[in-house]
Amino acid sequence: MNDLSGQNKDISPSFVSDYMEGAHPEVMRRLLETNLERGAAYGADSYSESARVRIRKACNAPDAQVYFLSGGTQTNAVMIDTLIAPYQGVIGAESAHINTHEAGAVEFCGHKVISVPAKDGRINADSIRDTMEAWLSDESREHVVMPGMVYISHPTELGTLYPLAELKAISEVCRKYGLKLYLDGARMAYALGCPENDVSLADIASLCDAFYIGGAKCGALFGEAAVFPGGGIKSFTTILKQHGALFAKGKVIGTQFDALFTDGLYEKIGRKANETAEKLKAVFASKGVELAAPSPTNQVFVLLTQKQLDDLDGKVGFSRWAPVPDGRWIVRFAVNWATSDEEIAKLAELL
Repeated sequence: MNDLSGQNKDISPSFVSDYMEGAHPEVMRRLLETNLERGAAYGADSYSESARVRIRKACNAPDAQVYFLSGGTQTNAVMIDTLIAPYQGVIGAESAHINTHEAGAVEFCGHKVISVPAKDGRINADSIRDTMEAWLSDESREHVVMPGMVYISHPTELGTLYPLAELKAISEVCRKYGLKLYLDGARMAYALGCPENDVSLADIASLCDAFYIGGAKCGALFGEAAVFPGGGIKSFTTILKQHGALFAKGKVIGTQFDALFTDGLYEKIGRKANETAEKLKAVFASKGVELAAPSPTNQVFVLLTQKQLDDLDGKVGFSRWAPVPDGRWIVRFAVNWATSDEEIAKLAELL
């Protein structure tokens, strides 16, 4: 994988998010090479089909239906709206992306997000079971939103990972109660490229009813790959059209995923970013800065004093998440394939 992350970049460090740049150079190369080739619209082109074949192989799901959408919020809203009945809601962590950072997009489709407590961003089988038993034992449950799905993300909103055993337990309790299991993979590359991860795409495909593979935060210019591993979804193209989510130039997204799933590029992107995050953690440790959350992936959460925030303000890009009682702030620093060692060194100087 070519390392072009330091070329033609503003050296001012920015860790605001993991999708501030355009596309990974290899993805951009493929886009430029195929730019003037004409292809069928709406994802019926040869590059999109090649990407589907590669994704099915990676998921060990030969019958999977794969569709390419433009963004994560759009993908979550459309897939959730497709998989559950109009009167059903979605169980998710209090910190779940659909509950905190999607402006109520799922609820705009008519599905309440039923939030449950989480530890390090993860919900567990017990909390799902308790939620279902509480609903089933409620004599007035016809007046309460019926749970129809469980939403998880891997990595979670806090950058943590679901162990395979935990994912299996969640899948089992979902099957018991007739709940759909949906996994948000906006940052999937960072999970797959993490040494601590023991969950493969094939595992996800076998345990979940649907999921998506993130592109925008993982090296693509834009785009996500929605996967229904067991197939059987009728008229999803029409559903996409109804939601305003059917992308006319589908070849542009399909070509990117064809590149991302060639020669292991997707995992390499995640692995490189995770290694960079470890360098960032080492800088914080050397400066006596405490980690706020145990994230093994590309998002680093730390506790900074107001003075440290003032010193960095305007010189480094970062995201304030929440104040803590002792006066410090939980702050997120996100890295990706393009984050350079020069940016890490500059942050160390400023700290």
